[in-house]
Amino acid sequence: MAKIATVLTNLFEDVEFTDPAKAYKEAGHQVTVIGFEKGQTLKGKQQEATVTSDAGIGEVSSADFDALFIPGGFSPDQLRDDERFVSFAKEFADSGKPIFAICHGPQLLITAGVLKDRKVTGYNSIKVDLKNAGANFVDEEVAVCGGNLVTSRQPDDIPAFNRESLSILSKLNQ
Repeated sequence: MAKIATVLTNLFEDVEFTDPAKAYKEAGHQVTVIGFEKGQTLKGKQQEATVTSDAGIGEVSSADFDALFIPGGFSPDQLRDDERFVSFAKEFADSGKPIFAICHGPQLLITAGVLKDRKVTGYNSIKVDLKNAGANFVDEEVAVCGGNLVTSRQPDDIPAFNRESLSILSKLNQ
């Protein structure tokens, strides 16, 4: 099954991490939480979820994973201020590996410069940022581009986000 790198720090949108992570694990995939440092206690912005990072960004390589998952909230904006996370995301995009980003998750991809001419959605407040990054913004519950990029707008879109992400993950093992 797939090994999914999940980049995360404090103030992530709780259900945008917990619901997809649960769906991935139930399908037999491994979810590894990567923070600034290994063993960090990370709290969701709704205070409903607390997660401990499995690894620090300095300890991992994109080559060790099959896919990248970027939950929303304020986490992606904080992560994109650290070049290690930006490079990590860019490596996934450059290699064509699947990337799943919800809500504000695409902010990390904007900074990585990997959205030009890609069909993408995201939270309404980053719509202009996505367009300025050269993305083809669509206001839909889920956007799938090139068979390896899945984006969604908000928590209400999680069922569609999970469905499309799991569909792509299922093809990795064929």
